[in-house]
Amino acid sequence: MDAITQIFQTFGVNWQKFGAQAILFLVVYLVLKKFAFGPAVAMFEERRRRIEEAQMNAEKIKKQLAESEIRCQEIMRKANADAQRIIEEGRMSSEAHSQKATQQAIKDAENIIARAHEAVEFDRTKMVAEVKKEMLHLVVDTTAKVAGKILTTQDQERLAAETSKQLAA
Repeated sequence: MDAITQIFQTFGVNWQKFGAQAILFLVVYLVLKKFAFGPAVAMFEERRRRIEEAQMNAEKIKKQLAESEIRCQEIMRKANADAQRIIEEGRMSSEAHSQKATQQAIKDAENIIARAHEAVEFDRTKMVAEVKKEMLHLVVDTTAKVAGKILTTQDQERLAAETSKQLAA
């Protein structure tokens, strides 16, 4: 203990001032912890949670888009299989029927394929539009939450245009 006292005297430490500064430091620390650090940490944690939530939603949308692509491909395969079946039936019946019946079967098959392609393209376009719309809403909501303000109509339009460009790329 004498060595510590001697070291403090060598460096000019006054016990009373040192104790008062330590108490003052603890008081300032506790006040900052309660009123500054706590709310700031809570705010950052809430932002982190919102960003994670937006990322999970984006992943969900990506999965839905991938699933819709798989469904579109399946519809195309089924339509092609149906078309091939109809063409084959047309070929088989052509032996028994005239050339006109064969021509009609091939036209029907091509019409089915064309309609299937149109239906698939329409569904795909609709799904992509829905995904883009949902992504746009997520971006606007996330941006509004992260920015901590309500976005004006101009801000929303600008974000919509930027997001559309990025999704189209």
